[in-house]
Amino acid sequence: MSEKQVKEITSRDVDFAKWYTDVCLKADLVDYSSVKGCMIIRPYGYAIWENIQKELDKKFKETNHQNVYMPLFIPESLLNKEKDHVKGFAPEVAWVTHGGEEELQERLCVRPTSETLFCEHFKNVVKSYRDLPLLYNQWCNVVRWEKTTRPFLRSREFLWQEGHTVHETKEEAQEETLRMLNIYGDFLEDILAVPVIRGRKTEKEKFAGAEATYTVEAMMYNGIAIQSATSHYFGDNFSKAFGVTYLDKENQTKYVYQTSWGFTTRVIGSMIMTHGDDHGLVLPPNIAPIKVVIVPIGKGDTGVLDKSYDIAKDLKLANIETIVDDSEKSPGFRFAENEMKGIPVRVEIGPRDISNNTCVLARRDTLEKKEVSLDNVKEEIIKLLLDIQESLFMKAKIRRDSMIHQASTMDELNDIIEHESGFVEATWCGSMECENKIKELYGITSRCIPFNHEKKSGKCICCGEDADTLVVWGKQY
Repeated sequence: MSEKQVKEITSRDVDFAKWYTDVCLKADLVDYSSVKGCMIIRPYGYAIWENIQKELDKKFKETNHQNVYMPLFIPESLLNKEKDHVKGFAPEVAWVTHGGEEELQERLCVRPTSETLFCEHFKNVVKSYRDLPLLYNQWCNVVRWEKTTRPFLRSREFLWQEGHTVHETKEEAQEETLRMLNIYGDFLEDILAVPVIRGRKTEKEKFAGAEATYTVEAMMYNGIAIQSATSHYFGDNFSKAFGVTYLDKENQTKYVYQTSWGFTTRVIGSMIMTHGDDHGLVLPPNIAPIKVVIVPIGKGDTGVLDKSYDIAKDLKLANIETIVDDSEKSPGFRFAENEMKGIPVRVEIGPRDISNNTCVLARRDTLEKKEVSLDNVKEEIIKLLLDIQESLFMKAKIRRDSMIHQASTMDELNDIIEHESGFVEATWCGSMECENKIKELYGITSRCIPFNHEKKSGKCICCGEDADTLVVWGKQY
């Protein structure tokens, strides 16, 4: 990274899309690939994903889920067993037609998701109510042939986890669906500091083949929505299509009830666009691969380097990921470079600081600096990391809430769309015709029916008929 690259980031208020791409590339998160629509996730970007995996995998295992791995390829005949499911994914499917130079007798789909493979497996291993529930999760890659791609947000190949579970009763499956949605919501808010709206998707927007889809919706700095994770209740739709049955306690054959839920590398983009600024990334301490960078100034003085590494050692013993940037670059360049990478806390220390028994702490989120004693620098850093984590969430939540608007008529909706950015809350009659009309006229979609006010008396914003459902509408990535 050159000094020019550090300085030249497009302002997010001038061109948000260009700003986002600049940050992804110049913070060394990704690089472009010769495979169109696919990205190379560089070590720093992958380290963020590894931390996401570690935290979520822990949560999954605490709720008794086990990791498995399914094949990358799905035979066409298997994919076609659930008609609504295949119809929903058909435009995005990539097909393998040849093995070497020989044409395959049956096309193989490169998995866009793995419901069909899991159903085939469940049919083979579930025999009795004693086998239930099965709580599985898979960490893998999937392929969806997106027309428009952007790092992390949309690419033709991406990383994710997909959970698939089977249950004896619909109540158990419904409970599982909401439990996993709340794990996602808590993770986004507590670890990534991204506030979300939790709710149910409309029939039009639900997952193909599901009875109900639940979502956590985040708002980016520019007011556009990102569907950050989803959890699906399948009922017995898939089990009937694939013949997944069990013998109950009365020795009667019953169909299982299923769920599916997923979380992808897209959330890295969500985090960038929620917290980043014109200096680059701003990473919440709870997910940052490096929480503290120590920048020795005048490092020709051996005392400066020794003290820098002493501080780093103490922080590492406290499980705070720390590096010492003692490269040959100028202090100003090192400051800018580490700001670009979003490292939450920077420690600046030079000969004068050592003689005064002090150092300077710079927080990445506000760029504020303060001088602290070397005697309690570890304690000060621990407090600062906690404050940064909380402050990032509250700042994002206040901004999100200030950009949620209310509309009761189409004229009000039109005015908001023309002059504001963000989400719109409006009552809706439940008609897909009204939902389609709003999308066609204003380019917005129903994001979700929020849990905290699913029922609200009023008139449908589109047709004027009686309505009791509040919907959050918005533009999406």
